[in-house]
Amino acid sequence: MTIKNLSARSVIATDSETAESALRLCVGLMFTKPRQSALILKFRSERKISLHMAFVFYPIDVIFANKNNEVVDIKQNFRPFHAYSSKTKATYAIELPAGSVRKSRTRIGNRIDFLGPDKE
Repeated sequence: MTIKNLSARSVIATDSETAESALRLCVGLMFTKPRQSALILKFRSERKISLHMAFVFYPIDVIFANKNNEVVDIKQNFRPFHAYSSKTKATYAIELPAGSVRKSRTRIGNRIDFLGPDKE
């Protein structure tokens, strides 16, 4: 699934997978190698999302988006063995390779879209 920044008219990620189960949300990127694809953590309701980088051995960028696909917070260069909580409520935490936010010119307030093969 492609993730696009509609406001900046840019591509955030060309490949992604979604994690929705409680186990998959807890595990996230732990014990994985650096990757070029995104991991979309989708929560059942909007909430302040707390993330940790325990056992993730490389930095990432994270985009937090609400139920309307509006970017509400961003954490760039999230380093291994640190923690972060979103400043506002979100439904999605999109974990990306470090540098993805800068490359896609993503800012708070931008609208994003998740495009499956049938929408591209």
